[in-house]
Amino acid sequence: MNETFIGQSIMEMAVQQARTTMHLGHGGPFGAAIVKNEKIIAVCSNSVLHDCDPTAHAEVNAIRAAGKILETHDLTGCVLYATGYPCPMCLSAIIWANIKTVYYGCEPHEAEKIGFRDDFIYRYIEHGRTDSKVLVLKPLDSNRCRDLFLEYAGNGKIY
Repeated sequence: MNETFIGQSIMEMAVQQARTTMHLGHGGPFGAAIVKNEKIIAVCSNSVLHDCDPTAHAEVNAIRAAGKILETHDLTGCVLYATGYPCPMCLSAIIWANIKTVYYGCEPHEAEKIGFRDDFIYRYIEHGRTDSKVLVLKPLDSNRCRDLFLEYAGNGKIY
């Protein structure tokens, strides 16, 4: 089998998972699959509404599931398939997980057309995060927090 056919088969699994849970009212039309060494590790969907959790996006759910299955936080060597271009949160989670390749279906502007704010958040970040109507960020107790960071750095290992 060729790489395109295999990728399309994996994407179809993500689409079907998303369709199933979308019709159950669990969340939006988002599905994701994680593969390592040509083995499917996890196929998940958006469960924001079902879990009452705004972070329960398909990609994050798949990363969480793959981490548990592989017993690691480091998903180096994994490939992620997603029905939509990852939102800023999911993109960050993908980078933190060390996933280097993502195949995606729809673009952010397509998600925006059906009511999702991905493009809005990308624009907010791009323009310097200065719109106080969106979010107010204020520093507090930096010295105490810096001490915690230094304590961690001095320990020399990741928890």
